[in-house]
Amino acid sequence: MDMCLEQPSALLLERQPDEVIRVAVDGYEVVAYSFGAREEVLFCLNGGPGLPSDYLRDSHSRLADLGYRVVIHDQLGTGASDRPDDPSLWTIHRYAAEVETVRATLGLGRVHLLGQSWGTALGTEYALIHPDRVKTFTIANGTIDTPLHISELHRLRAALGPETVQMMLGHEADGTTDHPEYGAAITILNYRHLCRLQEWPAPLQRSLAGLNRQVYTTLWGPNEFTCTGTRRSWNRLDDLHRIQQPCLILVGLHDESTPAVAASIAGKLPRAEVKVLTNSSHMPFFEEPQLYFSELRRFLDANRGP
Repeated sequence: MDMCLEQPSALLLERQPDEVIRVAVDGYEVVAYSFGAREEVLFCLNGGPGLPSDYLRDSHSRLADLGYRVVIHDQLGTGASDRPDDPSLWTIHRYAAEVETVRATLGLGRVHLLGQSWGTALGTEYALIHPDRVKTFTIANGTIDTPLHISELHRLRAALGPETVQMMLGHEADGTTDHPEYGAAITILNYRHLCRLQEWPAPLQRSLAGLNRQVYTTLWGPNEFTCTGTRRSWNRLDDLHRIQQPCLILVGLHDESTPAVAASIAGKLPRAEVKVLTNSSHMPFFEEPQLYFSELRRFLDANRGP
């Protein structure tokens, strides 16, 4: 498989949070993690949906040493947060309300918002509902137009060849996506477009192992390259003009959320800049950490203050 050679650096060694806070949300509790004690707050929303926050928490917590308080929480149904068995809870609007509850409970004020993957969609909904709570918005490896994203996924998997694609379509039609040959094709796609490292970092492996399938399949589908959930028609491109804050779009050249997707987002935001990381896919903070965090810190530092 064609994979990036850069391995995670010492920059990404795991660290313990300074605070672990339980927050009441919709009759349940979610767990928030806080690193550092600065006035400038980076509030991170991880991907999934249905993933524990480990992979984003253990990478982005390093910014606590660079002048920021970093906050992230295990979204309801994931990680150390409560895991109710209720598919009606898994909606983007309820999750956006959850974000505001966590922000307000922790007294974070206006935040630098960062959404990665699914966190981008969640962050977009939040920024549109609560623009006065957001100082900047970083869109990392995300999509705002699911139909466009799906069309790009079809293009990426077409590179596997017509026979493999036909096999995958057959299993999807039969509901047998757990078949080993289908799984083998998804594994190839994951190593091309999810994370190109030969050995995936421990925090990423923990998050994937802790996936809440009910949340994931309700909102998305059986895997990253097949969308059958409630998000399949979600599209907020035409509303992006309302987000007036400075925005940074970070995308890997080999990302499942492709540069074409990033360009479509940038074209709708009034104040956006795009950085393409040429040796990365969907996890540039593990694949190209020095460049990723250099770009992120530059953007955040340029927008400090009131």
